[in-house]
Amino acid sequence: MINEYILEFLLVYSLLEVYEVQWQKGSRVIDMLGRIYRYYHKSVFLVLLMHPTFYFAIFFAMYTNYNGYAIALFVVKGIDIVTKLILVKQVFIDKEISDDIAVMLQMPLGNLFPYIGLLVYPPLIYMALSPY
Repeated sequence: MINEYILEFLLVYSLLEVYEVQWQKGSRVIDMLGRIYRYYHKSVFLVLLMHPTFYFAIFFAMYTNYNGYAIALFVVKGIDIVTKLILVKQVFIDKEISDDIAVMLQMPLGNLFPYIGLLVYPPLIYMALSPY
């Protein structure tokens, strides 16, 4: 039965999410984007490869036969990555940002904020694998 693998999926996803947090973590939003830009400057494909949870989400959606919660996980992860890539391009390449974005970039991130994905995404995995 599908639900016997819930713990394994949650553990794998959590480990992958912690990896992503570690290479992106910064004290401010601009610091986080700067870390992403280091890899973006080499290749945007490298940045995409460094988001294993996105590939997990693709596999997971297929594994669950495109369960709605699994699709939600995929969509939210995709939006997260695209948003970061757009911000990196605006800040470091185009150098065209609004005053509001400039203020947001200087906002300090709390120590736990980067780990918010560990609170948001695992419940989607659990709900996708739980029997109705």
